[in-house]
Amino acid sequence: MAPTNNQLYKTRQLTGAKAPKAKVARYLKSTEAVLREPGKNALLLQGISCSQTMTQVLKELRAVQAPRAKLLTKKNQIVPFSTSGQQSLEFLTTKNDCALLALASHNKKRPNNLILGRTFDRTILDLCELGVLRFKSMHDYGGSVPKKRIGSKPLLLFVGDGWEQSSNLDARNLRNLLVDFYRGDVVDKLTLSGIDHAIVFTWADVASSNGIASRSLIHQRTYFVKLKKNVNSSINSSAPLPQLIPSGPDLDLVVRRSQWAESDLYQAARKQPSSAKPKKTKNHSTNMFGETIGRLHVTKQDVDGRQGRKVKALRRAEKIANVEEKAAIEAELEQEKSEMSTEFKATFGFAENQ
Repeated sequence: MAPTNNQLYKTRQLTGAKAPKAKVARYLKSTEAVLREPGKNALLLQGISCSQTMTQVLKELRAVQAPRAKLLTKKNQIVPFSTSGQQSLEFLTTKNDCALLALASHNKKRPNNLILGRTFDRTILDLCELGVLRFKSMHDYGGSVPKKRIGSKPLLLFVGDGWEQSSNLDARNLRNLLVDFYRGDVVDKLTLSGIDHAIVFTWADVASSNGIASRSLIHQRTYFVKLKKNVNSSINSSAPLPQLIPSGPDLDLVVRRSQWAESDLYQAARKQPSSAKPKKTKNHSTNMFGETIGRLHVTKQDVDGRQGRKVKALRRAEKIANVEEKAAIEAELEQEKSEMSTEFKATFGFAENQ
């Protein structure tokens, strides 16, 4: 495994050694953070002892996550929730360039055990231990069920009120982990043919005989999405009609143990550079229907002083209106003149023009 940047920096400070060779420098440069990260790779490995069922679970997880999954067949003496076990996981994930991990094991105390986790900056961020109560393989559905295409993205659906409960920390963090584990590459646009399978996670609280909820189960079901022509749609619509075909793998899970990241470490993992954030466009807003509304600022326009085009009929009407207005003004002036003459004669006893 190549040394990290911090390790090289500390080594040069302590020993005064020279800069790393060109090959090591190129490797370090290729592992540096970029503004747009590619999809995360998943490392699938076996624990101290692993049953045939859990080995098949790992194989089918690799089939679902292909091509961003790497399966190690060798058994590892790793206890994930211990300090030494987490150091081993950090070493293996860094060596294989994987940010996600899944470790399967089986023993008398914890049968059919599956641990999902992820790393940040080459350190363990989250770990969640799940017990597999029921497993149905893709082979159990027969060879007639089509398989997902390599590189296609799944449609993830979370059903149940348990995922939304603010008091249920395991549910909220586990949902975030499952989305990160199955989503694949981050893309801006998708075609309908790019979504060929759907994974449904159902949260169910199983009650005991006296009505008290004893534990919560997570039902994972995988379906192949087959697109058919919708004959009942309108003529202008070309949207196909999806048909869900159960294809596996199907799992019934229960949460056994969890180790979630501290708040400061989680905030550091979510931090994004300012250049990667979308810039806010001024005077643009989006309404509840997703429509973009813009506001334009222009100077005041003098509409009254502008001369528009006038047709012959309008010019004739304007000329008649001007003549009528002039005649009305002259009639009013004549009336005022006669009234003033009458008032003058009444006051002085003779007419003004005498």
